[in-house]
This record gives sequence, structure tokens and C-alpha cells, in this order.
Amino acid sequence: MESTVRTRGEACFASEWERISLLAHILAESRQGRSASQGELDRLRTLQQQVEAFRREEGRWDAVTPSGLSSLEFDVLACAVAPEAEPRLGWLFQALQPGAPTPYPTPALLQEILAVAPEETALLYGALSEASPLRINGLIEVEGGDPFQPLRPAAGVTARLLGRPAVTGDLPGAVLVKTPARWEDLVLPQDRVAMLREFLLWITHKAIVVGEWGGSDCGGPVGLFSGPSGTGKTFAAAVLAARLGWPLYRVDLGRLVSKYIGETEKNLNRLFDAAHGQPMILQFDEADSLFSKRGEVREARDRYANMEVSHLLARIESHSGPVILTTNLRKHLDPAFARRFQVVVDFPRPDAEARTRLWQRLLPPRMPREPGVNPAFLGAAVNLTGGSIRNAALHAAYLAAGAGRPLSLGHVALAIWRELGKDGRELSPTDLGPMAPFLPGEAPC
Repeated sequence: MESTVRTRGEACFASEWERISLLAHILAESRQGRSASQGELDRLRTLQQQVEAFRREEGRWDAVTPSGLSSLEFDVLACAVAPEAEPRLGWLFQALQPGAPTPYPTPALLQEILAVAPEETALLYGALSEASPLRINGLIEVEGGDPFQPLRPAAGVTARLLGRPAVTGDLPGAVLVKTPARWEDLVLPQDRVAMLREFLLWITHKAIVVGEWGGSDCGGPVGLFSGPSGTGKTFAAAVLAARLGWPLYRVDLGRLVSKYIGETEKNLNRLFDAAHGQPMILQFDEADSLFSKRGEVREARDRYANMEVSHLLARIESHSGPVILTTNLRKHLDPAFARRFQVVVDFPRPDAEARTRLWQRLLPPRMPREPGVNPAFLGAAVNLTGGSIRNAALHAAYLAAGAGRPLSLGHVALAIWRELGKDGRELSPTDLGPMAPFLPGEAPC
């Protein structure tokens, strides 16, 4: 049966695609000098009624469209989506516009298929203009102003509309973060967890607040996560992404920022154009380097650097999707930028209780341990961040595995010693506090 092949979302749109198919067939016949039969006209009238009723139903087109679209705007969007929803319609469009490089319809073809009267042509092109709801809401992409250039749905629109899994390729200048993350693994003060859940509301309830209630659309949302390295900023972003079922992409600014004037803006545009409307979270690290307090413009390069930051901020604010900026140095941020974030979450260094919970969760659960390896003792002994505890816990586990023995306090002490030494400073056994007696004698350098 057809329902076993299609998703439920795709099956609901069957009348839309049948109507477009019939309109295309009637157009092909008219080009051959043949008129539509009475049966075809009757069927078209029935389909038109079904489509109009379908578009009024809640939860149908709502997945992507704002309220108040005109019938013509719905028609344009449906025709743009049709080749991706029903490939046969794409081939049909291509047959009706010989030489077209893609199966997507052109404005000229839409004018014919939808039987737009000459006096209504301005309405069609108004639906394709930059000021139209279809363009403002990132639903369609129009290549230039040529009537014979194709228009297509924006990236991710068809998947969201039909309930298909999003298929994402490489994102320019970004890398996929593959960190398994769950709410219960997030070790933070309860008020910070509450703030993360509030940020999630900005994402999941935007359609209600903006679409149904008429609230102001501020883009994004955009969140700022600040705190020392290793306090869980990226992990929290991964938790949010996992809760949404979306991928998390960390933007590598080193691949975007260019010494050549204008190239940085082009690279940023490619990133945001590819991500626009896609179900994903973008994370920018080291926001303090981007949005630091700006000084005087002493030379031309300073002026262009400020222009790049302004361009990035404008793209972030207009981006349809969540963006998270992280920083280790919030005090270096220009206060003018802070007001542009919907949520600001400070990630503190974990206290002894939080460190105990981290040791409990990060030591491999099935690893054999000696009786003295107590997470409460470890949590109180040395002031480490969550990231350092994760590294030390794994290092200790490998030391125990290499020795072929259960995990001992000696393994943990050595692992913590190695972790503390990563910043290159001079170490003393006293840095280990109560763990110092367990440090193997050969460890200090």
C-alpha cells in the first residue's frame, strides 16, 4: 500500500501533488492545441476544494508556513516543494521548460501552470519578491530576477513539511559535534538547568509565540554560555541538541575568517545560507574574540574587522535557528552585545558536591575499584572542572587496565597529576591536597 511507502506527512499532501500534476497535464495539452476535457475540469475543481480545505487544517502546512499566506503564495510554495516531494513532478516541470538545468519551476512556468491572468502577474512576482512572506520566512530561494531562472524551496523546508528526517551534508566552516548527552548527565546548579530549559522554550515554542500570538520575531534564538574551560558549555549545547533530536555543529572560525577584505563575509554567508531553516544548532566558540569591547579605529584593517563583526552579528540575528556563543571571558564582551542574546547562562566551576556527582558518573561504571576509591573523597580532594574530571577519570581507568589491577587511589592521583600539569605550570604534591600521599613516588618530574 502507498501508506507503507510514504510518511504520514507525505500522504496528507496527496491532493496538493495531484492538483499540480493535473494542472501541468492540462498545460501540456493546451500547448498542443487541445482543451481540457470536462472530466478533467470537474476533477480539478474537486481537487481545488480539497486543497483549500487542507490548507486551513491545523498542523498541515503549519510546520513551515506563517499564518496569513494568500492562495497564490501557497500555490507558489507548493510548486517549489513539488519536485522534492514527488520526483515525477520535477521531471514533468522539466519537460514543460526544455533546456532548464533543474527540475524546479521558473516564474514563467508558474504563470502558465497557475493560469495567472496578465493583470495578476504583479501578484505572482510580488510573491517572489524579497519582501514577500515566502522570502522573509526563508521558505523559497529565487535565483536572480529572470523569469526563466528556477525557484526552489529553502534547505530543510521539504523535510520539515513532510516529516522526513533531515539530510545534512557538510556545513561550510563547521564540524559536527558527536557527544552523547542527556539531561541527567548535566551537572549544574538547578537555576542554570532552568535557564537551559527556558532557552529550549525559545526554540520549541517559537511558532506559538510568533506565529499564533503575533510576538516579535527576534531571530535565532541566540544564547551565550560563559564560564571557565571545562565547565560544560559544549556539553550543555549537546544536551539541547539531543533533546531536540538535532545535530550540533561547532563553527570553526579559523576556516571562515580571511585576511582578504570581503572574503570573511562571503564565507559567513555560505555557512548561514546552508544552515538557514535546517533543524540544527550552531555553536560559536570564543565569542569574546568576536564581540570584545571595540577600541578606536586606528587603521583600515580595524574598520574592516568591525564590519566583519557587524556582518556576523546581523547574520546571527536574522538566522532562522538556534545559535549558541560560548566564552571563557564574559567580562571582555562589549555590553552592547549582551542585550542581543535571548538567554545568558554562566557556567560556574563545580563545587565539592558537584565534583562528587561528576566522579560518580565519569568513572567507568563496570570498572573494578579498590574500596578506598570513593567519589565523595575525590570530589572534596582537588578542585577540578568537569572536563578535567572526565579526562582524569579516563586516564586513571587506562592506568588500571594497563596494570591489570582494580582502580586504586594511586591511579587516580597520578591521573589528576597529569591533568594538572597540562597547563605547563610548576606542580607540587601539595596541589593534590588529600590525594598527595597516594601519588606514586616516580610521578613528579
